[in-house]
Amino acid sequence: MSGSPKYSSVRVGALYAQREAAERRRRAEERRAREQRRAAERARLAQQAAARRERARAEAERRRAEVARKEAEVAARRTAERGARQAVARAEQSRADERGLHEVRELIAEAQRSGARADIGSLERRLAELRERAAQGEQLGGAVEELRGRVVSLGPAAAGDRTEDRAAALAGLERRFSATGPDGATLDADGHRRCADLLDRLRAETGPSGEVRFEALLGTVEHALVRHAATIAEAREAVERHVLAEQEREAAEEQRREAAEAAKAALELVLAEAAERLDVVRPAAQGVVDTAADLGDPGLADEIGDALRAVTEALTARSATEALRAVADLEARLPDAESRLDERELAYQRRRDLVEALRDAMTGEGFAFEGGEDEGGSFRLHFTRPTGATYETTVATGDDGSPVLVYQVAGEPDVTLHAPRDEAVCDTTEALLERVHEALGGDDGFVPGELSWDGKPPGRRAKPLPRGASGRWTTP
Repeated sequence: MSGSPKYSSVRVGALYAQREAAERRRRAEERRAREQRRAAERARLAQQAAARRERARAEAERRRAEVARKEAEVAARRTAERGARQAVARAEQSRADERGLHEVRELIAEAQRSGARADIGSLERRLAELRERAAQGEQLGGAVEELRGRVVSLGPAAAGDRTEDRAAALAGLERRFSATGPDGATLDADGHRRCADLLDRLRAETGPSGEVRFEALLGTVEHALVRHAATIAEAREAVERHVLAEQEREAAEEQRREAAEAAKAALELVLAEAAERLDVVRPAAQGVVDTAADLGDPGLADEIGDALRAVTEALTARSATEALRAVADLEARLPDAESRLDERELAYQRRRDLVEALRDAMTGEGFAFEGGEDEGGSFRLHFTRPTGATYETTVATGDDGSPVLVYQVAGEPDVTLHAPRDEAVCDTTEALLERVHEALGGDDGFVPGELSWDGKPPGRRAKPLPRGASGRWTTP
């Protein structure tokens, strides 16, 4: 029998159970108070986070309004600049039209003096019409030059030396060339150079001998000037479109920067909220992890440790959504984990009290205590008998939370105990341990159940020693 482990379940006595129940209620009240404090702190942090988000929203709105204001100012300035350029161009064209109309009027008067009368009336009516249109602010375009050509091309009545007419036509073309603006050479370099060359050639043919060549070149110059003016207008429009596109690109880039800054600020706010909430529960969570490991509950330690690690990893990775989810999960797990840990600590204290009672009871029965180990979920104690027999006793907790005693006995055969006056009584290891169990405190301590082992005969009970017998062990 001495080599077979012996075990006994233990229930707590009534008074001990009352004290333990009172301690359980006290711990439950403490847990509720802690959770209330944590809930209040979470509510305070939530209010702070909401206030920060509102300030960030207001700041983002202010920035958007500022960007919109700047864009409106830029658009208004751009519109004003374009309007000013157009006004300058219209004014310049109007002045050119007025000069051209004045020159045409002089040409018509010269034609009248030279005796040409057939078309003078129609020319004068056309001139009056153009002057009225100019007075209304209309741009006459090529109408002035068309009328000039009609006057210049009068028949034989206007024949003779027409050097002055050619000079006047040349002057009109040069004015049109100048009216293209100082940026013409930049916006249409080839057209500007061609017009300048053609005007130089036309200028060389204004003398009496150059009439034919002048007339031949005149149309080419007219066409070149029209094409040059159109190219410049297109170039200016292209520049305007480019400026507009660049401004729009800058505005879009500013909007992207604002959006990125707003997103970054929102991310920082969420991460800060998650970190602050973690700070509220981290000490308690770490305490659960450490204590559960000490008490031999790796499952509970791993559960809370993994939840705690999930929050820190999400914060390190700057994953705001995951950090909030993880910290909420940790907050939800913590109350139940603390409740389970309290039960673990009560069971641990129950084992410690049982260890103290068992050590006192066994030393009272003549055992020598040789030391023991705290193994987290159980205690292991070592005792020896004067004969050299060893008793290794484990105090553990069963699945139902009740203490369990397990004895591993070595070197202790069943013996006969000889009492004083040689009165022989029956004693066994079972009977000895039953006496130990009787000394564990009863209602104020622990009440072990029947001692069992593998192979124990059904219904067997140890015979008790006589009252007052002093254990003296001998071999048979």
